[in-house]
Amino acid sequence: MISHLAGLVVWLGIVFAAAAVGGLASAESAAFYRELVRPSWSPPGWLFGPVWTVLYAMMGVSAWLVWRERGFRRALVPLALFIDQLAFNALWTWIFFVWRQGIWAFVEILVLWGLIVATMKAFYAVRPLAAWLLVPYLAWTSFAAALAFTIWRMNPALLG
Repeated sequence: MISHLAGLVVWLGIVFAAAAVGGLASAESAAFYRELVRPSWSPPGWLFGPVWTVLYAMMGVSAWLVWRERGFRRALVPLALFIDQLAFNALWTWIFFVWRQGIWAFVEILVLWGLIVATMKAFYAVRPLAAWLLVPYLAWTSFAAALAFTIWRMNPALLG
């Protein structure tokens, strides 16, 4: 039982470490986000933190369920896909907010979306609940892709 709880702490730690890497890139994002012309359906900047906190927690639990079911070696492909999508998740913030490359942020988020879907399929084969826990993350990423594309198109001078 204790090893399972330790595993949960480790997976949550991995996920929130990736969140911190992305957070470093978004340290000055609030001012930049306010500066951007945004569509009317764009959420307020303060909403992103709480939404991502819940999504990251669900992602950590999802990975933990797969790890708990099979261990790392027997779930190497699903967990490697998870780590890959996590890295792309952290990278997106750097591309958009630090490097201000709108088209590359959009391309990258499409790759991220595909990695999330691949992760969900791989997780479903191991533990269906683990895949279902990623559905809100996929939905939010889909929304974020549409928002990023729209903001890029509305701000060509600010987003390369």
